Amino acid sequence: MLSQRSSVGIIGVGWVGASVAISVLQSGAAQELVLFDVRPGLAEGEAMDLAQGASFYPSATVRAGSIDEMLGTDAIVITAGKGGAPGQSRLDLLKENLGILRGMAQQLRTYQGVVVIVSNPVDVLVYDFTQASGLPPERVIGTGTMLDTTRLRQMLGQRLALDPRSIHAQVVGEHGDSEVVLWSGADIGGVPLRSWPGWQPDDEARMAHAVRRAAYEIIQRKGSTNHAIGLVTASLLHSMLRGERRVLTVSRVQTGALGLHGVALSLPSIVSAQGAVEVLAPALDAAEQAALDASAAVLRQAIAAAG
Repeated sequence: MLSQRSSVGIIGVGWVGASVAISVLQSGAAQELVLFDVRPGLAEGEAMDLAQGASFYPSATVRAGSIDEMLGTDAIVITAGKGGAPGQSRLDLLKENLGILRGMAQQLRTYQGVVVIVSNPVDVLVYDFTQASGLPPERVIGTGTMLDTTRLRQMLGQRLALDPRSIHAQVVGEHGDSEVVLWSGADIGGVPLRSWPGWQPDDEARMAHAVRRAAYEIIQRKGSTNHAIGLVTASLLHSMLRGERRVLTVSRVQTGALGLHGVALSLPSIVSAQGAVEVLAPALDAAEQAALDASAAVLRQAIAAAG
């Protein structure tokens, strides 16, 4: 249930954290925003800058604060850690970001809200954070393939000259190179995508590759991806804190859906104020099931390497 005054903490206010913050304020997802960064001046400066725009977003307060001060918030967003460099995969970031989040997990063991992890490699970090913090798996979620899904819908919208919001298609599995597009279940207004006039089988491989490469293309040009993930995170928080029970492709530790255990990855999940409370099992064709199993294997290997 939505609290009287919803409050969100953001840990890490670099490019991504700042985009999450402005998107949260403009969406009205929270009435209080608490910012923390290992560089205190950066958190204070961002809070001051955002607060001075108060005339242009729904009523909210913004301030810098400590992680301990976030223990009373409804949700904490973690964007801290190193971002990807040109040519670097998300899994390449693992060693550098794992230690950072493990320290935070110890600080948040008594936290009663929902932890939303944005830092990469998000799936491995979600798994490790869940284990290290002892929090229930439904209350540690990653943005996962929400971003990949919106990229897919945007590209399909361009290809078909349709609003992306009218396209129902999902990406599941790893938020990374082994992600899986569920082409067999994609539809537009109840019409299967594969039956859409002009749609060609070759379009699937080409577009899946473009979605998979999207972040690399942006990082090569500007050094980071931040705006789209900021909007994705704000949308997740808005629906979550309002208790809307939307179905979103978020990452969490899996406990049996589609036979998956011992790994965190994205599947369609019912998201409420208590987190990703129910994981759904979408219908997959044989190729999609095999690809999802392979994606889970990639992530299990990364988890094992992380120790």
